[in-house]
Amino acid sequence: MPTGDATVYVVGRGWHTDIGLPVDEVANPLATVEREFPGVSVLVFGFGERNYLMAHDSGSGEMLTALFPSKSAILLTALRASPSEAFGADHVVELRVTQHIVDRIAARIWQILEKQQDGSPLRLADGPYPGSVFYAASETYDAFHTCNTWTALVLHDAGIPVTPNGVLFANQIMDQVRNIAALQTPTEH
Repeated sequence: MPTGDATVYVVGRGWHTDIGLPVDEVANPLATVEREFPGVSVLVFGFGERNYLMAHDSGSGEMLTALFPSKSAILLTALRASPSEAFGADHVVELRVTQHIVDRIAARIWQILEKQQDGSPLRLADGPYPGSVFYAASETYDAFHTCNTWTALVLHDAGIPVTPNGVLFANQIMDQVRNIAALQTPTEH
Protein backbone atom coordinates (compact mmCIF):
# COMPACT_ATOMS: atom_id res chain seq x y z
CA MET A 1 0.00 0.00 0.00
CA PRO A 2 1.40 3.40 -0.88
CA THR A 3 1.99 5.57 2.17
CA GLY A 4 1.69 9.32 2.07
CA ASP A 5 1.26 12.50 4.00
CA ALA A 6 -2.44 12.01 4.77
CA THR A 7 -3.98 10.14 7.70
CA VAL A 8 -6.88 7.79 8.30
CA TYR A 9 -7.79 6.71 11.82
CA VAL A 10 -9.58 3.46 12.57
CA VAL A 11 -11.15 3.46 16.01
CA GLY A 12 -12.13 0.30 17.88
CA ARG A 13 -14.93 1.00 20.34
CA GLY A 14 -15.64 -2.40 21.84
CA TRP A 15 -17.90 -4.22 19.39
CA HIS A 16 -17.93 -1.22 17.00
CA THR A 17 -15.44 0.48 14.65
CA ASP A 18 -15.30 4.00 13.25
CA ILE A 19 -13.27 5.82 10.61
CA GLY A 20 -11.67 9.17 11.44
CA LEU A 21 -10.45 11.79 8.99
CA PRO A 22 -8.50 14.97 9.82
CA VAL A 23 -10.63 18.00 8.98
CA ASP A 24 -7.84 19.70 7.04
CA GLU A 25 -7.65 16.68 4.70
CA VAL A 26 -11.39 16.41 3.97
CA ALA A 27 -12.59 18.21 0.86
CA ASN A 28 -16.11 19.25 -0.09
CA PRO A 29 -18.79 18.10 -0.15
CA LEU A 30 -18.15 16.06 3.02
CA ALA A 31 -16.29 18.99 4.60
CA THR A 32 -19.63 20.81 4.85
CA VAL A 33 -20.59 18.69 7.89
CA GLU A 34 -17.79 20.36 9.86
CA ARG A 35 -19.50 23.79 9.70
CA GLU A 36 -21.61 22.91 12.69
CA PHE A 37 -18.46 22.26 14.75
CA PRO A 38 -15.96 25.09 14.17
CA GLY A 39 -12.49 24.43 15.49
CA VAL A 40 -12.63 20.63 15.40
CA SER A 41 -9.63 18.69 14.13
CA VAL A 42 -10.99 15.21 13.29
CA LEU A 43 -14.32 13.93 11.99
CA VAL A 44 -15.12 10.37 13.10
CA PHE A 45 -17.80 8.41 11.25
CA GLY A 46 -19.53 5.27 12.47
CA PHE A 47 -22.19 3.23 10.65
CA GLY A 48 -24.96 1.38 12.44
CA GLU A 49 -28.51 0.14 12.52
CA ARG A 50 -30.61 3.29 12.86
CA ASN A 51 -32.95 2.31 15.72
CA TYR A 52 -30.26 0.55 17.74
CA LEU A 53 -27.67 3.29 17.22
CA MET A 54 -30.08 6.07 18.17
CA ALA A 55 -31.79 4.30 21.09
CA HIS A 56 -30.83 5.78 24.46
CA ASP A 57 -31.32 2.46 26.24
CA SER A 58 -30.75 -0.24 23.63
CA GLY A 59 -32.21 -3.52 24.73
CA SER A 60 -32.48 -6.98 23.28
CA GLY A 61 -35.41 -5.93 21.07
CA GLU A 62 -33.35 -3.36 19.18
CA MET A 63 -30.41 -5.77 19.07
CA LEU A 64 -32.52 -8.54 17.51
CA THR A 65 -34.07 -6.14 15.01
CA ALA A 66 -30.56 -5.10 13.94
CA LEU A 67 -29.91 -8.64 12.68
CA PHE A 68 -32.46 -8.22 9.88
CA PRO A 69 -32.21 -5.78 6.95
CA SER A 70 -33.09 -2.36 8.28
CA LYS A 71 -32.37 1.33 7.92
CA SER A 72 -28.99 2.67 8.91
CA ALA A 73 -27.45 5.85 10.26
CA ILE A 74 -24.05 7.48 10.46
CA LEU A 75 -22.92 8.88 13.79
CA LEU A 76 -20.57 11.79 13.20
CA THR A 77 -18.37 12.68 16.16
CA ALA A 78 -16.41 15.92 15.80
CA LEU A 79 -13.23 15.89 17.88
CA ARG A 80 -11.14 18.79 19.09
CA ALA A 81 -8.63 16.33 20.60
CA SER A 82 -6.80 13.61 18.73
CA PRO A 83 -8.59 10.26 18.40
CA SER A 84 -5.98 8.72 20.73
CA GLU A 85 -6.80 11.31 23.40
CA ALA A 86 -10.55 10.89 22.88
CA PHE A 87 -10.74 7.09 22.72
CA GLY A 88 -7.43 5.91 24.19
CA ALA A 89 -4.29 5.10 22.21
CA ASP A 90 -4.89 1.35 22.46
CA HIS A 91 -8.19 1.78 20.59
CA VAL A 92 -6.90 3.84 17.65
CA VAL A 93 -4.84 2.81 14.63
CA GLU A 94 -3.32 5.56 12.53
CA LEU A 95 -2.66 4.73 8.89
CA ARG A 96 -0.44 6.91 6.71
CA VAL A 97 -2.06 7.09 3.29
CA THR A 98 -2.16 9.21 0.17
CA GLN A 99 -4.55 12.14 -0.14
CA HIS A 100 -6.26 10.20 -2.92
CA ILE A 101 -7.25 7.49 -0.41
CA VAL A 102 -8.66 10.07 2.02
CA ASP A 103 -10.61 11.63 -0.87
CA ARG A 104 -12.06 8.23 -1.81
CA ILE A 105 -13.12 7.54 1.79
CA ALA A 106 -14.72 10.99 2.08
CA ALA A 107 -16.54 10.50 -1.23
CA ARG A 108 -17.84 7.10 -0.13
CA ILE A 109 -19.13 8.45 3.18
CA TRP A 110 -20.78 11.38 1.39
CA GLN A 111 -22.36 8.96 -1.09
CA ILE A 112 -24.18 6.94 1.57
CA LEU A 113 -25.52 9.93 3.49
CA GLU A 114 -29.16 10.50 2.62
CA LYS A 115 -29.67 14.02 1.32
CA GLN A 116 -32.38 16.61 1.80
CA GLN A 117 -33.86 18.54 -1.15
CA ASP A 118 -31.16 21.21 -0.80
CA GLY A 119 -28.44 18.55 -1.08
CA SER A 120 -27.38 18.67 2.56
CA PRO A 121 -27.18 15.48 4.65
CA LEU A 122 -30.42 14.46 6.36
CA ARG A 123 -29.84 15.10 10.05
CA LEU A 124 -31.82 12.76 12.30
CA ALA A 125 -30.91 14.00 15.79
CA ASP A 126 -28.15 15.16 18.08
CA GLY A 127 -25.75 12.39 19.01
CA PRO A 128 -25.29 10.92 22.47
CA TYR A 129 -22.63 13.42 23.57
CA PRO A 130 -21.52 16.96 22.71
CA GLY A 131 -20.04 17.20 19.24
CA SER A 132 -21.99 14.32 17.75
CA VAL A 133 -24.84 14.11 15.24
CA PHE A 134 -26.85 11.28 13.70
CA TYR A 135 -27.36 11.41 9.92
CA ALA A 136 -29.57 9.12 7.84
CA ALA A 137 -27.64 6.64 5.70
CA SER A 138 -28.86 4.90 2.56
CA GLU A 139 -27.24 1.49 3.01
CA THR A 140 -29.03 -1.40 4.67
CA TYR A 141 -27.75 -2.72 7.98
CA ASP A 142 -28.08 -6.41 8.83
CA ALA A 143 -26.25 -9.29 10.48
CA PHE A 144 -23.95 -9.62 7.45
CA HIS A 145 -23.42 -5.88 6.84
CA THR A 146 -22.46 -4.54 10.25
CA CYS A 147 -20.58 -1.43 11.33
CA ASN A 148 -17.38 -3.45 11.05
CA THR A 149 -18.23 -4.78 7.59
CA TRP A 150 -18.91 -1.18 6.55
CA THR A 151 -15.55 0.01 7.93
CA ALA A 152 -13.72 -2.78 6.09
CA LEU A 153 -15.55 -2.11 2.81
CA VAL A 154 -14.94 1.66 2.93
CA LEU A 155 -11.23 1.17 3.63
CA HIS A 156 -10.88 -1.59 1.02
CA ASP A 157 -12.74 0.34 -1.68
CA ALA A 158 -10.51 3.37 -1.04
CA GLY A 159 -7.38 1.31 -1.69
CA ILE A 160 -6.30 0.19 1.78
CA PRO A 161 -5.44 -3.53 1.63
CA VAL A 162 -7.99 -4.92 4.06
CA THR A 163 -10.12 -7.95 3.32
CA PRO A 164 -13.79 -7.17 3.95
CA ASN A 165 -15.07 -10.71 3.25
CA GLY A 166 -16.36 -12.27 6.43
CA VAL A 167 -15.72 -9.22 8.63
CA LEU A 168 -18.48 -8.98 11.24
CA PHE A 169 -16.64 -8.17 14.45
CA ALA A 170 -14.44 -5.24 15.49
CA ASN A 171 -11.35 -7.35 16.18
CA GLN A 172 -11.45 -8.69 12.61
CA ILE A 173 -10.91 -5.23 11.14
CA MET A 174 -8.73 -3.89 13.97
CA ASP A 175 -6.27 -6.80 13.60
CA GLN A 176 -5.98 -6.09 9.87
CA VAL A 177 -5.34 -2.36 10.25
CA ARG A 178 -2.86 -2.94 13.10
CA ASN A 179 -0.89 -5.23 10.78
CA ILE A 180 -0.93 -2.60 8.04
CA ALA A 181 0.21 0.11 10.47
CA ALA A 182 3.02 -2.13 11.72
CA LEU A 183 4.27 -2.52 8.14
CA GLN A 184 4.22 1.27 7.74
CA THR A 185 6.43 1.77 10.78
CA PRO A 186 10.09 1.43 9.82
CA THR A 187 12.02 -0.94 12.04
CA GLU A 188 15.14 0.36 13.75
CA HIS A 189 18.39 -1.57 13.35
